Amino acid sequence: MAVKARTSLATAIEEVAARDPALAHLVALVGPIGYGPRNADGHFGALVRAIVFQQLAGRAAEAILGRVVAAVGGELSPDALAAAPDEALRAAGLSANKLASLRDLSAKVLDGTLDLTTSSRKSDEEIIASLETVRGIGRWTAEMYLMFELRRLDVWPVDDFGVRQGYGLAWGIDPPPTARELLPLGEPFRPFRSIVARYCWEAVALFRGGTDPSLR
Repeated sequence: MAVKARTSLATAIEEVAARDPALAHLVALVGPIGYGPRNADGHFGALVRAIVFQQLAGRAAEAILGRVVAAVGGELSPDALAAAPDEALRAAGLSANKLASLRDLSAKVLDGTLDLTTSSRKSDEEIIASLETVRGIGRWTAEMYLMFELRRLDVWPVDDFGVRQGYGLAWGIDPPPTARELLPLGEPFRPFRSIVARYCWEAVALFRGGTDPSLR
């Protein structure tokens, strides 16, 4: 189930750092982490962005998203996206697959198959299952939505290579754990596994910057 909203990010970081010396070391190196601003177009806009950004570099994806927003009249909504002609959206730079995904997302929101307004009453797994009914949205995309749009604190994206690599770097495991091996390694950090995942990404950034994130 979801962690209660009143648990602050700072409290969660303090809690998980106290449980493990390697993580405490990583938190000390990185410092506090935060959240970016919420998507201006709400949950729907966040999912549109996630689909557009799949398998694209940041600048290219931002440019395409900007053209998509312009094509639907400046505001991302299921109605506006459903009303926009295919030609306009393809001209914005959407591939046929991404256009089909966005059409499916809009249709499922409009017909009530996907209810984005009841997230606070659903568990993480319930939300993931509902999002996976949308063409082009898999578990990883749903997990990122949970972590950054809904700000759920107990998501453990074991299929993410960066999380696995960062865990290996911080805890001195070489080769890094597989997804199956990483799954139980998150158990000691419930209900704040999202925090650990984010610091695993930070461990990769530290390593690339020349700092060894492990506690030697």
